[in-house]
Amino acid sequence: MMDAAGLKALQAPMKDAYRADAGRALITLRARGAVDEQSISCKVDTGKAIVTAGLHPATGGSGMELCSGDMLLEALVACAGVTLKAVATALEFRLGEAVVSAEGDLDFRGTLGVARDAPVGFRAIRLAFKLDTDEPQERIDALIRLTERYCVVFQTLNVRPELSVSAER
Repeated sequence: MMDAAGLKALQAPMKDAYRADAGRALITLRARGAVDEQSISCKVDTGKAIVTAGLHPATGGSGMELCSGDMLLEALVACAGVTLKAVATALEFRLGEAVVSAEGDLDFRGTLGVARDAPVGFRAIRLAFKLDTDEPQERIDALIRLTERYCVVFQTLNVRPELSVSAER
């Protein structure tokens, strides 16, 4: 089990290297998928397995494939959960069971092009933590504030990154 000292020892050389040379901290993550020739789906290589993403049932999908909207919320939950645990460890926060959940509201009229005024994408996303702890509220507030601050997926959604799209033959 990782404790605060172990986490600090693990991360110290990386932090020192990044302070000395900020360029070493810049890493490009990649994702790749192949569009299926037979169905409306995309096979995504997660590095651990190939998963098939398809249409959500509200847009005509069978429900057998993963929905990319669900995958976005799952990525948020995963990142927030890992960040919460890392922050709790660093703060020596007494944390028993912790459950992270996310839900988001979509208006599929936008996705299907039914209504021009309906947005394409999530209108709202709610991230929630259920914590088993006897820590005082001030420490819980600090844990959540730091989790929000250091969660990569949350911050990416919160502060729009520069986006670009390209196509080639």
